[in-house]
Amino acid sequence: MRMLHTMLRVGDLDRSLRFYTEVLGMHLLRRKDYPSGRFTLAFVGYGKESDTTVLELTHNWDQDHYELGEGYGHIALGVEDIQSTCLAISKRGGRVVREPGPMQHGSTVIAFVEDPDGYKVELIQLASREAAS
Repeated sequence: MRMLHTMLRVGDLDRSLRFYTEVLGMHLLRRKDYPSGRFTLAFVGYGKESDTTVLELTHNWDQDHYELGEGYGHIALGVEDIQSTCLAISKRGGRVVREPGPMQHGSTVIAFVEDPDGYKVELIQLASREAAS
């Protein structure tokens, strides 16, 4: 068994696709409209679906906003250089809502960015870079 994808409902699919592809550097892997159900599914990720876990963006055509709820946490991405990654995200129009730094109760270096719908994406400095610092 392996994890295939995580799904987020988004209010504006084109805006979300721009964020995940242009700001976070993912690739649009596939997209399909379902007219009878009035929704579109778009899958984005850093590699092929056959090899990696991906993100499914679901856009219900008649819904342009969702309440995130109290149960949602975040998506986590491992990065080689958290400082330059946050700088690049900001330059591409992304919103860094927690600057890089150690966790409050640990030493792992993290940052958070927010997607256009308000979902949090955690950036985690990969250990190989952290050990070299």
